[in-house]
Amino acid sequence: MADLMENEVFRAFTTYAAIVIVKMMLMGPLTGYFRVSRGAFSNEEDVSRKSAEEKKKLLRTHPDVERVRRCHLNDLENIVPFVVIGLLYTLTAPELSAALLHFRIFAGARIFHTVAYVGALPQPSRGLGWILGMLVTFSMAYRVLSTVLLL
Repeated sequence: MADLMENEVFRAFTTYAAIVIVKMMLMGPLTGYFRVSRGAFSNEEDVSRKSAEEKKKLLRTHPDVERVRRCHLNDLENIVPFVVIGLLYTLTAPELSAALLHFRIFAGARIFHTVAYVGALPQPSRGLGWILGMLVTFSMAYRVLSTVLLL
């Protein structure tokens, strides 16, 4: 493990993987914030101390809450594959500059995607952030497969 931590590509991967994972983890509290600020709860126990009339008003969906939840789901669909493929990619011994380019573009694209999604920026902004991150992951997957392909 000590040898791995001396590998600059692995250290760069670890840095950017941690950044996007923390970004993804922050989506949970952001969802909670939107639930409280918009008064939109999904579980009975969340409003158990309210009157029956207040419960009817609070047990509902809200477009802003659903937007943040969809953004969080999109993070799960994209960041988890990036972390797995990125780890395999670091094991192929890519050049540091190429690896940093992949990692930085992905992290920037995911942060931009979140801003575009939660901020409801007009398309194609969100789509561009998504496709850019996806292309980075596919590029790393291609490197992994072309380096170690054994069929």
